Amino acid sequence: MKDQTLKQQITEMATRYPAARSAVMPALHLAQAHYGYLTQDAMAEVAEYLHLPRVAVLEIATFYSLFHTRQVGKYHLQLCTNLSCMLLGAERLQRQLERQLDIRCGETTADGRFTLTAVECLGACEMAPVMQLNDDYCGHLNEQRLAEMLQTLQEEENRKPENGPPSS
Repeated sequence: MKDQTLKQQITEMATRYPAARSAVMPALHLAQAHYGYLTQDAMAEVAEYLHLPRVAVLEIATFYSLFHTRQVGKYHLQLCTNLSCMLLGAERLQRQLERQLDIRCGETTADGRFTLTAVECLGACEMAPVMQLNDDYCGHLNEQRLAEMLQTLQEEENRKPENGPPSS
């Protein structure tokens, strides 16, 4: 079912661009924020609202790692696997994450909290090895720092009531 609020947001936002194709990435961001991830229907909506072929929208949505075409966990761990990061231990960090979270790369934990994804490049070689935790970059990673980061996130989650705000 199409969402009129999303249509209005995308239509208004598209007026800021000289051509509809220029508005695809911002429109995909809006759709992803609205639905949580980009379903086939969401991408079709974006294409319709911008008067573009569906394939043009799909190409962009599947090219960039910042767009999710499947539901991801509350904490999306995107580990860079490009050359600089690999030379500085990204492969070892990936194995550690898989072991600690009990998932393989590309999977989400059973509780829906963590998704682990390998990405080609985060554009932060100066911070290698680097991972993106949701929208935040975490660089100069090593096994200890990574273990502490995961422990902090898991403890934070365990302190929260089932369906409420964090406890004080």
